[in-house]
Amino acid sequence: MKHIQPFRFIAYTMLFVLLNACSPIAYFVLPTSSLATGVYYQQKYLSYDENYRNAYTFIEHKVPRNNHRLYAREYGKQHQSENNSTLILMHGFPDSLHLYDDLAPILAENRHVVSFDFLGWGQSDKPAFHTYNVQSLYDDLDSIVQYFQLNQVELVVHDASGPPGIDWALDHPEQVASLVLLNTYYHPMEELIAPEAIQLFSRPSLRRSVVRTGALISHYGWSRGFSNQVAKFFYDENQRGKFLPVFVYQALSIKSAFFEHNELLVPEYEARQNKLEWLRQFPKPVKIVFGQEDPYLNIKVAKQFHQTFPNSTLHLIEQAAHYVQLDNAEHVAAAILDDFITEKLLADQQGKLTAKTTR
Repeated sequence: MKHIQPFRFIAYTMLFVLLNACSPIAYFVLPTSSLATGVYYQQKYLSYDENYRNAYTFIEHKVPRNNHRLYAREYGKQHQSENNSTLILMHGFPDSLHLYDDLAPILAENRHVVSFDFLGWGQSDKPAFHTYNVQSLYDDLDSIVQYFQLNQVELVVHDASGPPGIDWALDHPEQVASLVLLNTYYHPMEELIAPEAIQLFSRPSLRRSVVRTGALISHYGWSRGFSNQVAKFFYDENQRGKFLPVFVYQALSIKSAFFEHNELLVPEYEARQNKLEWLRQFPKPVKIVFGQEDPYLNIKVAKQFHQTFPNSTLHLIEQAAHYVQLDNAEHVAAAILDDFITEKLLADQQGKLTAKTTR
């Protein structure tokens, strides 16, 4: 057996020390740990996925996106019509369409609903040579609208899907029935606090380079760091225990998209300050639905959005944090469907009055 060359041994040792010193958790560069980590979370994910498929009905789609495919789920297809708008549910990063697994079936009781994974995330394709930026997310959304041939949509954005979703709404106001903002961002706000992982990976530094190298080498280190961050996005402990393994498993394959989105985050975010006047002139209804306990995209951010959009309503959801749609899906659904339910009740009442009159 050949001995490890002294230089290589020293290099590995230095990397190991730096990873431990520069990250909040230990990054062990061990292939066996990475393999075991992948198997463990795969089992967790498959168990969850099987239970979910047995509990809910949805149609799966592979949506063409240039030479790639976006994974989408369609709920409540029976409610699709020319008179009804479709709810499009968009995730942020570092998660996937599973962010809406509790919310989508509730909305689908009355509405046509589509959720999907952006390119590079979840079960969508993950091309190696692709620019993962806001324009990419925008084009993904455009592909979804065209594929389902949607005339009227209600865009539900969360976290990093805020910029592309709002941009699309600004560019296509005639197709947007309403816009729903769930703990998201768009332009620079003093009140906004970036999550620790975003602070680390969105700005160049030696620490970022070292931690990123360790994450690319080791699933174990990446999953531990990911878990530590994403665990803070939940308020409900039961939901954290249920969904965190799902997101961690999918996170093992999103590293390229995550790192590149973060590298481009700050300049793209700052550039949207120039569009602030467009937000003030946006004519369609905007529902701002934020979890009150989110320390990052917090209630001050929600209130600033409320002041900016002229036709907006503000809903602050109690006992809900950054993942408001998982912490309190029922209240989020009520906030989204409020106008729809009111109109439906009025129509039913009018129908009953008409029936009485004709007797």
